[in-house]
Parts: sequence; C-alpha cells; structure tokens
Amino acid sequence: MKKGETTKTEDPSRLIDARIAELDDWRGKTLAHVRALVRQAVPGVVEEWKWRGVPVWYRDGMICTGETYKNAVKLTFAKGAALKDPSGLFNASLDGNVRRAIDLHEGDVLDEQAFKALVQAAVALNRGRGP
Repeated sequence: MKKGETTKTEDPSRLIDARIAELDDWRGKTLAHVRALVRQAVPGVVEEWKWRGVPVWYRDGMICTGETYKNAVKLTFAKGAALKDPSGLFNASLDGNVRRAIDLHEGDVLDEQAFKALVQAAVALNRGRGP
C-alpha cells in the first residue's frame, strides 16, 4: 500500500495522530493545534485521510485540509474564496476562484478566535447558510 492510502478498516483519526507524531517538530505541534481548534469550532467534525497523507476535515462538505511541507503547514479551505475573512488569515492561494489557504510557518501565531470563526463560516457555507 502506498503512503497515504487507507483501507476501510483504518481509522483516519489514528492516521492523523501518527502523522503528527511522525513530524516531531513545529509542524506536528502546529497541525495538532489546528486540529484541536477545528474540533472546538465544530464538535463532531469528521476527519479523513486523503491524497497520500493529507488530513481533511468535513461537516456537510469539506471544510479544509491540513497539508505539511518542509517550511509550512498549509490549511486550504475548499470554498475559501466565498468566505469573508475580516481578520485577514488567508495568505496563500489568493488568486484562485474557489480555494483560499493559510500558510503557517515556524514561529507564526494563529489568531485562534478568527480561525475558529472561519471554520464555522465554512460549515455554514456548506449548509447553504453563508457567507
């Protein structure tokens, strides 16, 4: 089986736990922190493991992904272009018609309240109640 592929018996949450532990640096801590914020913002959020090892959060549709790179943790919102971002969290993928992303680098501090509001707005949009 290739890295990131899962079988129907593998628990995506466990795979995300393993990815966080595997990173064992600022990226793992950042991904764990973002994951906790998503869970706080949307109790009962569904976690999946897709595209060769990317955590994805869902509620009535995709909310965002949590990709990890050498120098960044990228949080890509599936319908980010349709979301209001009064705090200016989106700092990547700004030219697209659909997605928007937040790139977090080592030492960055995420505005937790603004992030949770953005996650909740994404869910509202998925439910046809936003932006």
